[in-house]
Amino acid sequence: MSEETEINIEEQYKNIVESTENLNGPVNLGSVNMDRYNPQKAQDADLVLGYHDVPLVSLPSGGMFYQQGTKISIRSAKVVEIRHFSTIDENNILDIDEKLNAILESCTRVTNDKKRMSYKDLLEEDRFYIILSIRDLTFPEPESNLSVEHKDKKGKKHVIEVKKDNFTYFKIPETLDKYYSNEDRSFLIETKSFGVIKMKPPTIGIMQRMTKYIKEKQEKGDSIDQSVLQIMPYVVCEWRGFQDTDILKFEVEMNGWSNKKFNLVYKLAEQMKVGIKPDMSVQLGDDWEDVPIGFRDGIKSLFIIQDISGELL
Repeated sequence: MSEETEINIEEQYKNIVESTENLNGPVNLGSVNMDRYNPQKAQDADLVLGYHDVPLVSLPSGGMFYQQGTKISIRSAKVVEIRHFSTIDENNILDIDEKLNAILESCTRVTNDKKRMSYKDLLEEDRFYIILSIRDLTFPEPESNLSVEHKDKKGKKHVIEVKKDNFTYFKIPETLDKYYSNEDRSFLIETKSFGVIKMKPPTIGIMQRMTKYIKEKQEKGDSIDQSVLQIMPYVVCEWRGFQDTDILKFEVEMNGWSNKKFNLVYKLAEQMKVGIKPDMSVQLGDDWEDVPIGFRDGIKSLFIIQDISGELL
């Protein structure tokens, strides 16, 4: 176990979410075609309410970690929500996180067997896909499409539309498939020395709790073992009732782990990353190239359209 070290709140949170959010620069994970979300019938209640179903199989996670019967619906963002998002501080990772979650809280409806759930039940690694789907409902006009500038291997410049067809995804290794439990909607990993270890990618609710804990520790000048933050989100399966005392208990428990167990759980957590990779795969002429996903006008352009020429006479 590594020694406890004092950490920088923004850098640590960045490490937690970097697998899906590529926050080292402008962030953009694409423009999603929403045609498949249209209700099958015009008199569908969701259409009247402005909500559109998001098929779970279309998510980066494939929906495999949501309880059976879960339904995710989204609507377009309203002016009041866009105004709130417009105040985002793009230099503050925590403010970016708060503003993105505010969009989800307002525009997403999660239910399970007709029981209302929370946006916090969504996987952290599905978050950007859903937010971009909300954006496509909010700005359906072609001139509002997201794009990124790219110079190919021959030095020629291109303006490339960021779209789902070009996305590539992190995938969980097939070696873990046999441990997946359809009933528990998680991995029940059988080990020789440590029994069964239950793990799955973290929800937004768990990540919010971890972030709040980090912030509070930082403000008090306290230290925290960074390895806890890399592993714990993958072994905590429920954000409801998840408290600081649970984090402290986990720290104490980890201190009693052997090097063998730590390395095993750490590697398993690394392999459970799902989500959108930071590069698109795009065909330019006869060649395929990896094009970094990014916002030319910053993450604020998710809900603040920079090109207003279409409205000017």
